Amino acid sequence: MTPGSVPERSGGSVPERSGGSVPEDMELVRAAQGGDAGALDTLLRRHRGRLLTLCLRLTGNSADADDTCQDALVALARGLARFDRRSSFATWAYRVTTNTCLDELRRRRRRPEPGLPEDPPVPHDGSGYDDTSETATSRADIDKALAGLPPEFRAAVVLRDLCQLSYAEIAEVVDVPVGTVRSRIARGRALLLPLLSEAGSAFGHAAGNPTAPAERRTP
Repeated sequence: MTPGSVPERSGGSVPERSGGSVPEDMELVRAAQGGDAGALDTLLRRHRGRLLTLCLRLTGNSADADDTCQDALVALARGLARFDRRSSFATWAYRVTTNTCLDELRRRRRRPEPGLPEDPPVPHDGSGYDDTSETATSRADIDKALAGLPPEFRAAVVLRDLCQLSYAEIAEVVDVPVGTVRSRIARGRALLLPLLSEAGSAFGHAAGNPTAPAERRTP
């Protein structure tokens, strides 16, 4: 298995909808839980881009992001049978991936910290974060600033300002009350603002705006 690749699946087929429309996540989940390997493969590939973006912002470098994203995809595949569908698949996938990244950050504390390598572009998949709007310099500024935040603040800010999750969704992802989420985001933004204001990055604007991005309804 190569780093960053989706686990290989064989057999099965993606469920068809009338008119040839694209299956919804929950249709794919039900099919995959019933043993349809093709549906599982489609589901993981659909979400891989946004999960890789999350991993990059939480780990701070592309090598660890690739590894943690792959670990998260494997965990999603292995744990899908236990997914109870009470939340959206996307929210559950963010939760598994965030926990995988936080585990990596804890392991990192016990080993020497390498310098941040050059950051290759992360595929944009319409998940709320447009990587093409940033220069390579501003991406490096963001990664460096995020690396200075405590992991719990970093996760809350990234999930809110880059992944565009609602406060309720973030609370479900990180398993804390909504009030705690709001506090972590506010404190994280306050710590980020002086680090990013001189860089003038788009994320620096969001970090200084306690209402950005706009609240959206939890699915």
